[in-house]
Amino acid sequence: MNLPNKLTVLRVLLVPVFIIFIYADAIPFNYLTAAIIFIAASVTDWMDGMIARSRNLVTTFGKFLDPLADKILVISALCVFVDNPAIDMSAVPLIIIITREFVVSGMRLLAMEDGVVIAAGIWGKLKTAFTMVTIVIILVYMVVFYDFGFNIDQVQTFIRIWVLEVLIWISTALTIISGAVYLKNGWKYVAKTK
Repeated sequence: MNLPNKLTVLRVLLVPVFIIFIYADAIPFNYLTAAIIFIAASVTDWMDGMIARSRNLVTTFGKFLDPLADKILVISALCVFVDNPAIDMSAVPLIIIITREFVVSGMRLLAMEDGVVIAAGIWGKLKTAFTMVTIVIILVYMVVFYDFGFNIDQVQTFIRIWVLEVLIWISTALTIISGAVYLKNGWKYVAKTK
């Protein structure tokens, strides 16, 4: 297994560690630790692609696992936010994002039957990058207001409603756009008849 693929596997392995720290209220600065783990996992996404392209180490395994690892990381974080009353995130964006991921993954499986591996396109990469940045901003919010205890209700409410929620809905919009692009480009695999 080459280095980019090892980094992708590492990203998947960091997900349960991230979740453990998010829920470990008994551990001091658990949100800070979770944020550091999420950022480290996100950096592996950038590194594995850069290394694979620069060293010509792009593999079918990497094309398959890299977007799957991104989905696992992002959806896990968003599920945690829906479950956390401090964030008060609606489940609607999460449902839209998960639905898109199922549709695109299903289309990829159909394409694989024809021996075609559909790699992430520019819209998918933009969606993933923006969503990861949004998650990091939400984690910073949790660190500042809960780990470090800056409890200023009006500021918290403003940030949660007018910043975090807007970022989540922008991520959702990018998710819909990227999903539509994947469907448009891959519909021939869904609509084929044998």
